[in-house]
Amino acid sequence: MHLPPIVSAQWLAEHLDDPDLSIFDASVEKIVQPDGTRVWRPAVDAFVAGHVPGARFADLAQAFSDPEAPFSFTRPSAERFSDAAGQLGLTGQERVVLYDGSTGIWAARLWWLFRAFGHENVAVLDGGLTGWKAAGHALEAGLPEPVAPGWFPVRAERPGAFVDAGEVEAIVAGERSGVLACVLRPPVFAGTEHNYARPGHIPGSLNLPYGQLVDAENRFRPEGELRATLAPLLQSPDPVIVYCGGGITAAGTALLLTTLGAQNVAIYDGSLEEWTADNRRPMAVIETTST
Repeated sequence: MHLPPIVSAQWLAEHLDDPDLSIFDASVEKIVQPDGTRVWRPAVDAFVAGHVPGARFADLAQAFSDPEAPFSFTRPSAERFSDAAGQLGLTGQERVVLYDGSTGIWAARLWWLFRAFGHENVAVLDGGLTGWKAAGHALEAGLPEPVAPGWFPVRAERPGAFVDAGEVEAIVAGERSGVLACVLRPPVFAGTEHNYARPGHIPGSLNLPYGQLVDAENRFRPEGELRATLAPLLQSPDPVIVYCGGGITAAGTALLLTTLGAQNVAIYDGSLEEWTADNRRPMAVIETTST
């Protein structure tokens, strides 16, 4: 059975024992250093404390990213992705369900990577660990038994899954068509909250915050609400480029757009972390007036 992009906690509870089902926790935690800098690390301790029964841990922060790149969570090469998936015992024959302990963005990022490298029988658990617990399902503690490495076949990265800075620059300059959507919170978009090298957003961008797409239990909002919120992107005849700080939160929006039928969605992989690092690239802020 081919998986839809999103599965419910009830569905997963009913299929936990399916022999071809592999479940992974892709959670990442943020550590704020004394100097205010942020460090991302795999949330292994939280996984050990409690996870969906039968799940294993997928290291999105390191194994499924490019450690040599200058920006956090840069997508890995096809070879590195194959190796990381193989180390989890995957062979490409499995149905894969991904979740996290946050709002689904980490699971969505790994979901996007699986699909970008040719494995489409993969889904994200609606609500993640929060939704699983809210539905009354049990947790399992500790580390699972090691698995034998597999060989995970991959294809070359799917064209259009990601865009890089040059393609975004062309859209900003009017040299190619495309809709830019920043999925960060309004204060970050406006430039009143300064989280990157320079405040604000890429000129010409829409602001469609990802936080509006999930409820208090981290479940995705009903389809009708999602279609209304994402209408400017769903109705666009031009390619849609979603971005955030480092290509993670944008993956949550990309997941939902794909679920709703959009075919022309790409993630700007470097997002604002990369864009703001080069002062030659323009930024826009929303001016506020004081009374």
